[in-house]
Amino acid sequence: MHQQNILFDLDGTLTDPRLGITRSIQYALAKLGIDEPDLTRLEHFIGPPLLQAFMQFYDFDEAKAWDAVNFYRERFKVTGLYENQVFDGVSEMLETLQGQGRTLYIATSKPWEFAREIARHFDFARHFKVIYGSELDGTRTNKVELIRHLLAEEALDPAHTLMIGDRKHDLIGARSNGLEAVAVGYGFGSHEELTAEQPAYHFATLAELHQAFQRG
Repeated sequence: MHQQNILFDLDGTLTDPRLGITRSIQYALAKLGIDEPDLTRLEHFIGPPLLQAFMQFYDFDEAKAWDAVNFYRERFKVTGLYENQVFDGVSEMLETLQGQGRTLYIATSKPWEFAREIARHFDFARHFKVIYGSELDGTRTNKVELIRHLLAEEALDPAHTLMIGDRKHDLIGARSNGLEAVAVGYGFGSHEELTAEQPAYHFATLAELHQAFQRG
């Protein structure tokens, strides 16, 4: 893992956003007359683009899915953003990478303004050159498009760039843009989901990921 440029997914890779996301999904569903008391049944919303997830998991048409996304944001932008927790060891790993002279970015399908506020609030924004995310209108929620945009904006060589994430969307986005990918097993993607995409590296824990970088 020699690459100069390291792209990190956010949810499930740097932070555990479980509570904020599932409670905000629950709120959105309630606004649409759907009662879901079990938050664990909403964890599959963590990772994929929300609009598509509402359409897939609840068979909403696009208009109703946008209603759900907007209700979700009502709660998320004031409360859910902060119902989040940085994984133990993230700060130390980011410091190691910066100490090695690498350039770090975030590439998340979450809207960039939410991602930047999370990074600011939880005090890890300083490690990243730029935090890239989607637009509120849904532009670049697809990881393939998002990574392509980031590479173009930053003039990065895919051969010198690595993508790290916990869901298949991260790995597909990397492969489609010519990047090697690292799958992490401590997030929200199952072992089966991740191995099916044949990432270049697969680490079960954040400690193992950090150790791999320390070895160069």
